[in-house]
Amino acid sequence: MTKITPFLWFNNNAEEAIKFYASVFKNSKIVSIDRYPNEEDLEGPMKGFGGKVLNGEFELDGQKFMAIDGGPVWEFSGATSFVVNCKDQQEVDYYWGKLSAVPEAERCGWCKDKFGVTWQIIPKQLGELMSDSDSEKVKRVTRAMLQMKKIVVADLESAYKEK
Repeated sequence: MTKITPFLWFNNNAEEAIKFYASVFKNSKIVSIDRYPNEEDLEGPMKGFGGKVLNGEFELDGQKFMAIDGGPVWEFSGATSFVVNCKDQQEVDYYWGKLSAVPEAERCGWCKDKFGVTWQIIPKQLGELMSDSDSEKVKRVTRAMLQMKKIVVADLESAYKEK
């Protein structure tokens, strides 16, 4: 059993989000979807949720997640994000193309998807370049990264090699 599981609250499109995420990430699956009772059995603020996701469990590349349709009570914030560690530019481009849906939210490898969830699409090369013992190289890489929306490995490497 996983000790900590991210739980995502959607207004009313949790099932669409679960299916979308499972299609984006390899080695992913929908484990279960429990639904609200029929509409005639619901009262108060849950009226209108008949058949929607009460509790959805899914895995994205082995990481367990849960989701709910809970109505417009909570909103996603960029203060919480999910880091996608990428092996190369090809993976960065793939995930960026699938997940980035709000251009004005793009910055330094961070993007927001069509559901409002924030992701960090980070190539392993960024960490490698940022951990160099030469502080001038690290400063150049940092400056380059801070100018980017989607991280471009070749541009980071160019900044690293500058004299």
